Amino acid sequence: MQPVAWGIVSTAKIGREKVIPAMQAGRLTRVAAIASRDLASARAVAAKLGIPKAFGTYEEMLADPEIEAVYNPLPNHLHVPISIEAAEAGKHVLCEKPIALTAEETKSLIAVRDRTGVRIQEAFMVRHHPQWRRARELVREGRIGRLRAIQAFFSYNNPDPANIRNKADIGGGGIYDIGCYPVVTARFLFGVEPTRVVALIERDPVTRIDRLTSAILDFPEGQATFTCSTQLIPYQRVQILGTAGRIEVRIPFNAPPTEPCRIYVDAEGALGDASANPEEFPVINQYTLQGDAFSEGIRTGAPAEFPLEDSVKNMRVIDALFRSGKSARWEAV
Repeated sequence: MQPVAWGIVSTAKIGREKVIPAMQAGRLTRVAAIASRDLASARAVAAKLGIPKAFGTYEEMLADPEIEAVYNPLPNHLHVPISIEAAEAGKHVLCEKPIALTAEETKSLIAVRDRTGVRIQEAFMVRHHPQWRRARELVREGRIGRLRAIQAFFSYNNPDPANIRNKADIGGGGIYDIGCYPVVTARFLFGVEPTRVVALIERDPVTRIDRLTSAILDFPEGQATFTCSTQLIPYQRVQILGTAGRIEVRIPFNAPPTEPCRIYVDAEGALGDASANPEEFPVINQYTLQGDAFSEGIRTGAPAEFPLEDSVKNMRVIDALFRSGKSARWEAV
């Protein structure tokens, strides 16, 4: 199967340090070009990463007939407009999360996708990692009984007001940046949508971004709770609890690409994790898997596993979390 020729929109850190090197290792992804509003920056990254073409505008790259798909890691407020521009140019689009700032914005991408016939997908790489696939398989098989509760924690410490993640007017803040992961993985495991949510949100007094959030998602068969923060010690962990067992995902979101990952399955509940049995997964890069899966869909034309309709559902939950943060009450999804 012929690899897909990719163009990278912008020289964003996540792209140059994580996604581009991972895609370059893929069997179906060929990074052919990178574009930036600053041609010198594009050329510097292209030289460092061995990318053949560098462009000084996004429009020039989108006009290149060689480019079949683009990866969009721009700031959150530019996800929708630049993804639309790429789709209108006939390019398939893999866009960083959150793919939009509201569910309504996400719906606009569906209209463009249907009109142009290209693929557009939100880049939640975790859904491609074998540890999450296995966790969902164990849940579906009933290995932990009936799934009733999920607890997640995700944090890092970045109080810099100049950092793009701390700019409220362009989609910064903890829920958009990392809270979206507990939301998408809870939906991934339960396999249905939550009916209502409640959130306690604390905002930074200077930047006004949401810096500490604790939330409950109420599903028909159970609950998912999470806390996320942009100003705490870095930490992440997920517990998946059923009526007859438990699964712990030790490094759930930033799974390392250089060492094996493990989940722990506990069917006895002994104190101190004494009865938790590890399942280890070989070294793998979830960004490589994501790029290859998207490229394979382009080549085969198979239905998308995670279409934009799923992104709309995820954004509806996030919309409700923000509403609850303001209303201080449960909000329907």
